[in-house]
Amino acid sequence: MSTSERIEQLAATIAEDIYIDIAKWHLYLNDAHLHRPLAEKFYPMLPDGITSADVAKVLNGTTIEIGGGNRELPLSDLIPKSCQNRLLAILEEFEY
Repeated sequence: MSTSERIEQLAATIAEDIYIDIAKWHLYLNDAHLHRPLAEKFYPMLPDGITSADVAKVLNGTTIEIGGGNRELPLSDLIPKSCQNRLLAILEEFEY
């Protein structure tokens, strides 16, 4: 299987479970078109093992424009801690 196909598999897994929470409204990362960019960032990290610090670093470094670009927030501020923990579990379980 090619690297691109593996990244797509990882992206699909992320898309199923991980969401942004705004005012108790859940926007899943596939709806926000963020699952693929995250998978592309995380996939190369998988062979060395991934930690919660790695997840936090990537989410903190991924900024999202809100309000039509009036403001940018790190993705870590928008994804609940429970989803961040689930994301770590997904990454740990994903077979490289």
